[in-house]
Amino acid sequence: WKFTGKKGAFMYKIIARDGNAKRAEFQTVHGTIQTPVFMNVGTAAAIKGAVATTDLYDIGTQVELSNTYHLHVRPGDQIVKKMGGLHKFMNWDRPILTDSGGFQVFSLAGLRKIKEEGVYFNSHIDGRKIFMGPEESMQIQSNLASTIAMAFDECPSSIAKRDYMEKSVDRTTRWLKRCKAEMNRLNSLPDTINKQQMLFGINQGGVYEDIRIRHAQEIAQLDLDGYAIGGLAVGETHEEMYRILDAVVPHLPENKPTYLMGVGTPANILEAVDRGVDFFDCVYPSRNGRHGHVYTNHGKLNLFNARFELDDKPIKEGCQCPACRSYSRAYIRHLLKAKEMLGMRLCVLHNLYFYNTMMEEIRDAIEAGRYKEYKKWKLDAVSGNNS
Repeated sequence: WKFTGKKGAFMYKIIARDGNAKRAEFQTVHGTIQTPVFMNVGTAAAIKGAVATTDLYDIGTQVELSNTYHLHVRPGDQIVKKMGGLHKFMNWDRPILTDSGGFQVFSLAGLRKIKEEGVYFNSHIDGRKIFMGPEESMQIQSNLASTIAMAFDECPSSIAKRDYMEKSVDRTTRWLKRCKAEMNRLNSLPDTINKQQMLFGINQGGVYEDIRIRHAQEIAQLDLDGYAIGGLAVGETHEEMYRILDAVVPHLPENKPTYLMGVGTPANILEAVDRGVDFFDCVYPSRNGRHGHVYTNHGKLNLFNARFELDDKPIKEGCQCPACRSYSRAYIRHLLKAKEMLGMRLCVLHNLYFYNTMMEEIRDAIEAGRYKEYKKWKLDAVSGNNS
């Protein structure tokens, strides 16, 4: 076991390796996470598509991810704190990761001013002025009382000019030090709900390998609970993303989990696991599900297609998700066409189950020392596009 040296002695233990792929356990105050893991995205403390937290247990969810910015705007992090924190509020007792709000500030805000103290911007809901900096992000996440808080960073465009990228990354490092100090302060306060909240730092640098590596080496010195790679899957090619992972992952601490933010497709996940990544999150499975696109081992299906009108098979033969155990493609197609919410819900449940089950298969394959074979089989399976 590797101790992070924090109160509560959280631990990250590598159980098996297969090449650079690693199978590990990460102990938290809300239970042990088996990695590699896919975190199911519940932006506003709920998975879009009428999915309840009680469903998440049924489909094998280990970690739920919620969004700091969205919960700060509505209902307000103070309200969540008064309700006993996010776990109590949404009735979920397993780990929750909250992102810092940084990405939303940069993607939604439109008009914004980035200064050394933080970012000034307008709410995308009612236009009111909001300021968020490292301390504010930590305070909001402490009020939410998530298991893992993400550091507040700037998420520049992956194709930003080198000069801008260097300045941005340096500011992100300064902000990270402020996040760490504020998190330590908040965890020591008597009225803090989760006094064992963990902090993950975020590596930035766009597609510049040297900036990425320098930044990884700098933040590795801070001895955080985990390390994320941000600013990828935002417009660069898959090949560029894999090149950056090849370059940067070896410079992040081996004895801490590595999280690739906002990624991705099954193929992206399979490739990133092969490069040593532990944590993933992405809106794809739920977003695709809401549009009737479902994952199988024969590619993705579009259930709106007329060929499923009389198809009495489940979405995926042998699948044990709530949709496949009980309903046919024809019935789910009818629900989607009739705009019945149940159709959307069943597709989302199926897709999240598919992802969660894939992660279980990945963990088993690494432990068995046959990850390369599994990866090849699964890549062939998911790319056999039948839609």
